[in-house]
Amino acid sequence: MTADGREGLWDFALRLYAAPDVADACLVLQDESGVDVPVLLFSAWLAKRHSVTLTEGELARIDGLLADWRNEVVKPLRAIRRRLKNGPYPAPTKETEALRNGVKGAELNSEKIELAVLEIEGATLIAAGSGSGDAGENLLRVLRYFRGSEPDARASEALAVIERALATLRP
Repeated sequence: MTADGREGLWDFALRLYAAPDVADACLVLQDESGVDVPVLLFSAWLAKRHSVTLTEGELARIDGLLADWRNEVVKPLRAIRRRLKNGPYPAPTKETEALRNGVKGAELNSEKIELAVLEIEGATLIAAGSGSGDAGENLLRVLRYFRGSEPDARASEALAVIERALATLRP
């Protein structure tokens, strides 16, 4: 919770990500459309908790702040974690699984740091109170931004899963 009693971005992101089928939907968007999941969850939080619509300009500015972090820290950790699942030799073993779990923890911490930066950036947007706070609009804008095009059927269904979860997410 934040000082004003509102749910912070990290707690919101954890709850939304844990909702049925949301993790899988986020991974589809990440792997097939290049979506930065923390930015996606941030856009949902802005709309759902603060009635803020994220503009294309704001999204581009925020992405510019985080691109190096994502590309130089988050993505390399993710690549190492995924690679250790089946190799290289001597992986997979009990010992390399322990290493993989450590890398997974570091990856999660790197995303937590990204979410903290996003929450700070969000404070300015919240104070300005821009837009209607349509979560579907924010999610679609983020998808289009990272994908560089309109969503295909799988991406549209993944967004629909997240929107349904948002509709049932309790305050």
